[in-house]
Amino acid sequence: MIGFLIIWTEKIIRGCLPDSKCAERLGGALLVIIVVSVSVLAPFGILFLVYRWKSAVGLAVESFMCYQIFAVKSLKTESGRVYDALKKYGLSEGRAAVSMIVGRDTENLTEEGVIKAAVETVAENTSDGVIAPMLYMAVGGAVLGFAYKAVNTMDSMVGYKNEKYMYFGTAAARLDDAVNYIPARISAVLMILAAFFCKMDWRGAVRIYRRDRFNHKSPNAAQTEAVMAGALNVQLAGNAWYFGKLYEKPTIGDRIREIGAEDIKVSHRLLYGTAALGMVLCMAVRISVAICWL
Repeated sequence: MIGFLIIWTEKIIRGCLPDSKCAERLGGALLVIIVVSVSVLAPFGILFLVYRWKSAVGLAVESFMCYQIFAVKSLKTESGRVYDALKKYGLSEGRAAVSMIVGRDTENLTEEGVIKAAVETVAENTSDGVIAPMLYMAVGGAVLGFAYKAVNTMDSMVGYKNEKYMYFGTAAARLDDAVNYIPARISAVLMILAAFFCKMDWRGAVRIYRRDRFNHKSPNAAQTEAVMAGALNVQLAGNAWYFGKLYEKPTIGDRIREIGAEDIKVSHRLLYGTAALGMVLCMAVRISVAICWL
C-alpha cells in the first residue's frame, strides 16, 4: 500500500512540476511529507479507534501491523530462492532470482556476482528490514514503525542517482540516511555478537568492520556488510552496473576464500541470530518506554 501511494503521489506531483532541478527537489520533498504523513495518520487513526473500543482488540490489531513491517522471513525466503535457482537450474535462473531483490543490473553477473549480491542484500536488509523497524516499533509502536517503513520504501523506489531521480529522490535518500544512522550501527554490533554466538569468525567481523565500515557512498550500507564479510571471510561489494552505467565502488572485506552459494545459507544464520538479539534489546527498550509512561 505504501508502494502504491508513492507511485500515485509521484505521478501527481510530477504532473504539476516545471522542468527545473529546484522544482524536482521540492517535489521530492513534498512526496516525502505526503507519504510519511499518510503512513503515520492511517495506522494512528485505526489504532486510536480500536483501542478506544477494546484494548485487547487494539493489541491484536497493532501486533498484526507490526508483523507486516518485519522482513525476516521474506528476506530469508527471497535470498534463499537465489540459492535454489543456482543449485537447481544454473546461472541464468540465479540472475533472474537475484534481480528480484537488488537494484543493480544482473544480466551479465557471474555466479560469484550473483552470490555476492544475495549475501550483500541479506547483510544490508538485516538492518533496514529487521533491526531498524524493530527499534522504531520498540519506541513508538506500529505507528512509528510505519513511518520508518514509508521512508525506507521511498528510498528503495526513488532514492536512485540516475537521470530520473537525481534531484527528485534527494529528500527521500537523505531522510533514509538520517533515520538509519543509529540503527545501522546497532545492527552491526548485534551482528558481531551473533557471529560470536553462531561460532563464526567474530574477530574477523570486528576487524573488517573497523576497517571497511565506510567503504560505501551511503553512511549506513557498509556497516552490516563489513561485519558479514568479516564473519564469512569473503570479499563483498566492488564495482557494479546500475541502469547500464558502471559504478566504481570499493570492496569490503578480504578475499581469504572464494565466496560460494552455501554462504547465502550461512548469511541466514547471521540474519536470524541478529534478529534474536535485536528482539531482546527491543524488549528491554519497550519495557523502559512503558515504565516512563507510568
